[in-house]
Amino acid sequence: MNELKVRDIKAGNLLIAEPFMEDPNFKRTVILITENNPEGILGLILNRPSIFKLNEVLSDFPKFESSMYIGGPVGLDRLNFVHCYPDLISNSFHITDNLYWNGNFEDLKKGIFEKKILPHNIKFFLGYSGWDSNQLENELEEKSWIVSQNYTNIFKGSSYMWKDILKKMGGEYKIIANAPDNPNLN
Repeated sequence: MNELKVRDIKAGNLLIAEPFMEDPNFKRTVILITENNPEGILGLILNRPSIFKLNEVLSDFPKFESSMYIGGPVGLDRLNFVHCYPDLISNSFHITDNLYWNGNFEDLKKGIFEKKILPHNIKFFLGYSGWDSNQLENELEEKSWIVSQNYTNIFKGSSYMWKDILKKMGGEYKIIANAPDNPNLN
């Protein structure tokens, strides 16, 4: 298993829950790290769809066919979005490569209204995941997370994302990907 420390985790890395994590908020999740600074680490769960569509959550918003995801257990009243439109959405935070987090909400609405922002290049989240540095450091030492530095296409989120990423990592991770949800039922 990897022996990374919190200081080694960068925006754009993925935290992948170990297969037997008990916490229902993070069981078999893949989390995109959006920020790592001295105050803490923030990320968004990529593979936890909500029951809501974007236009069910936002009333004053252009019609847009997009699912919502649960980004984490913190701030469930807060909308986050990840996109690849830095030229259309000002004040976006760069994550990695051509991947950006949040930005000017009016720019977002305008780009959607003008059909310049497409559903396959943006993902919306209610809430986020967050840790202080010591908390995540402890969880890494307990082997609760596998850190992947390999960026994947986060816009193709599926319920199989956790398993697919581990398989692509190969080696021992490919074996972990096939671990049963409940080993007592095996």
